[in-house]
Amino acid sequence: MLLERITHPEWLSNTWLVADREGGTAVIVDAGGPVEPLLAMVVAWRVRVTHLLLTHHHHDHTACNAAIVSATGAQVGAHRLEVPLIAGVDRVLEDGDVFDTGGLEVRVLHIPGHTAGQAAFLVNGAICFTGDTLFRGSVGGTTAPGHTTFADLRRSLVDRLLALPDSTRLAPGHADPTTISEERAGNPFLRVMLGLAPEGDDTARYGGLDVRLVVWARDYDGGRKAWIRFPNGDEATVPGSRVDVSGGGRS
Repeated sequence: MLLERITHPEWLSNTWLVADREGGTAVIVDAGGPVEPLLAMVVAWRVRVTHLLLTHHHHDHTACNAAIVSATGAQVGAHRLEVPLIAGVDRVLEDGDVFDTGGLEVRVLHIPGHTAGQAAFLVNGAICFTGDTLFRGSVGGTTAPGHTTFADLRRSLVDRLLALPDSTRLAPGHADPTTISEERAGNPFLRVMLGLAPEGDDTARYGGLDVRLVVWARDYDGGRKAWIRFPNGDEATVPGSRVDVSGGGRS
């Protein structure tokens, strides 16, 4: 397989091009742009793009849908729960759907949390496009538009994505690629979820409330992300910029 990514310089969102071979068949995953280098790679590889697969509806992953479809004629696919929020979807996807295009086999994994219809796409059992659920060294947030719950996110991470073989390559929605084995061993959020590292016990302020900092770690953009626990026991993953650690949290 061939794999290439184009990253938006401001959003740091990835658009992925994966093909079975030069001169063969390809799919694009997410559409944050920019479009020009993406289409240049399509031409360089001499591939026919059959599908544009969208992990979720957020603008930094769908902004260039129309331009990509116009240039390639690709069929747009998204999970059923995201379809009402995305214009021009041709193929409604469900968890467990499997389809072939050229030498590529695509399996759909429903991984809610960041959004209700967040989907991962496992290609040829070897590369998993994880959208905004799992990043290199971090995980998705549960406060963005269309989010569900931290419990959903945790199940998606532990029960769905970490159930893949350790050798599986991960192509996230932002920043650098990684593997299941790397994230299992080094991702601070996953290490706590798996019982490989203790929860933090520092406190901070979020939304006017005192919260527990279960994990306080680097995010994909170089900033911070927090896994917090509210006084009532609810949990969330939130941008570190919204957390006040000045009262005793970690820096």
